[in-house]
Amino acid sequence: MTLIRRETEGDAPLIHALHDAAFAGRPYSSGTEAAIVDALRGSEDWVPQLSFVAEADGKPVGHAVCSYGRLGETRILGLGPIGVEPALHGQGIGSALMHASIGAADALDEPMIMLLGDPNYYGRFGFEPASRYGVEPQDPAWEPAFQIRRLAGWHDGLRGRYVYSPGFDAQP
Repeated sequence: MTLIRRETEGDAPLIHALHDAAFAGRPYSSGTEAAIVDALRGSEDWVPQLSFVAEADGKPVGHAVCSYGRLGETRILGLGPIGVEPALHGQGIGSALMHASIGAADALDEPMIMLLGDPNYYGRFGFEPASRYGVEPQDPAWEPAFQIRRLAGWHDGLRGRYVYSPGFDAQP
């Protein structure tokens, strides 16, 4: 059985190792995912209520985190990195982490979540091209993979260029 819970302080080294393993050799990986999570954790953009661990047999096997980026002067959530132990891919752990992240963000009255990822995968969770709603990525090359998930707090005034937390600039 897999349990989804909030990250605790003692989880940090295990989450670092989990992201290193989850993204190792992946063509879409920057190789910095574990360092990004570590940098976010130490920043003002960290949202501890939205850092989730998937646990199986008492061990973290997946992790997803939301942090604040900026849409103009407005703090807006970005989702990721999200990683799952490679041997457990395809068992619904990533989906459970996605549903927990989206549901919790909505319960906190956040207006939306931004994400950079495969539209074919994340579309199943209600993510859509951000450009459809007048939201642009900080790097125009990201356009095809830059997505938005509107939540109950959404309003049409949320437009412009989204900039991720500086934690995303972290290097290993």
